[in-house]
Amino acid sequence: MNKIIDSYIDKLMTSSPDMPLWNIESIKQGKKPAWNYIDGCMMTSLVEMYKTTKDEKYLDFVKKFVDYYIKDDGTILGYEVEKYSTDDISESRILFDLYDITKNPKYDKAIELVFTQIKTHPRTKEGNFWHKKIYPNQIWLDGLYMAQPFYTRYMTIRGSKDYHDIVKQFTNVKKLMFDEKAKLYYHGYDSERKMFWADKETGLSKNFWLRSIGWFTVALADVLDYMDEQMYDEYHTIKELFKETIDGILQYQDKKTKMFYQVPNYPGREGNYLETSGSAMIAYAILKGVRLNQLPERYREIGLGIFNGICDKYLSVKPDGDLNLGGICLVAGLGPENNLRRDGSYEYYISEPIVENDAKGVGPLIMAYTEVIKLEK
Repeated sequence: MNKIIDSYIDKLMTSSPDMPLWNIESIKQGKKPAWNYIDGCMMTSLVEMYKTTKDEKYLDFVKKFVDYYIKDDGTILGYEVEKYSTDDISESRILFDLYDITKNPKYDKAIELVFTQIKTHPRTKEGNFWHKKIYPNQIWLDGLYMAQPFYTRYMTIRGSKDYHDIVKQFTNVKKLMFDEKAKLYYHGYDSERKMFWADKETGLSKNFWLRSIGWFTVALADVLDYMDEQMYDEYHTIKELFKETIDGILQYQDKKTKMFYQVPNYPGREGNYLETSGSAMIAYAILKGVRLNQLPERYREIGLGIFNGICDKYLSVKPDGDLNLGGICLVAGLGPENNLRRDGSYEYYISEPIVENDAKGVGPLIMAYTEVIKLEK
């Protein structure tokens, strides 16, 4: 299996920075090149491949790709602080690695530019970052992954190691968006109860969406990795949330494939399907959590089972030898007002396109793969 995955990664690294194979949304919509979270999933995974294997081809590819976007003065192609999108923060976490490795000052300048967004990003009345300026007063689980790992890494390396604000944003999500009965997190929350998809009493969206839960589990695992453990109270709070989140989603694991469904609490319902990206995120988070002693050792086999289940079901070799990863939900969201189709209903989540090779699935699978490699060493 390792050789197959290595070959698959090599295939994807034939991409150009302006039109990468793994950014299906950009390809379909003809978007201009811009700093974005989808490329961020891939770059984060390739940086981790370099750190895990020490193979320079991964670092060389990442540097060439990123240097297309980062200018000498630290400005970033297609990135604007004033858009206030948490998505646009996500890819910037790799700049810490690139600066540490190369000492190129442009990466340092870009880090500081992105941190100005953290300092000025609008917030809900509860204190959490808006998901985006175009989604005012809304918290999406996705946004915790997009912003908090960068924020945590900055505070550990360049800040005061004061994680209070970061931890509060996670505990707010627990208080506002966690269903105690189902032990799952809802996809979105509108603090003003104005959006058409939001419950007028709770502000919550209608359903649980697998990938949003996946984003949240990875956010927790990565924040724990970046935090200074000596800040015991904050670290312990995130660690408890992490295990509770993992235990909650594991209740809905498919017994045969070990994967999870697009709408996780409706296995077998018409139209529902086993989804790759969210399953891969959970596999990665579990394997990393075990390695860092955030989860008990017995969870290792669970993480490996999910990883192997994805590869068995969706990593296919075509007759001509071409490799593809399937079962990936292309995109899902809530609103805005002019997009009533994105209403958070079950029917909506199963209606979005299912694609191959999108980085929202590929990146997390590669991240899980790096944890498998570490196990084998």
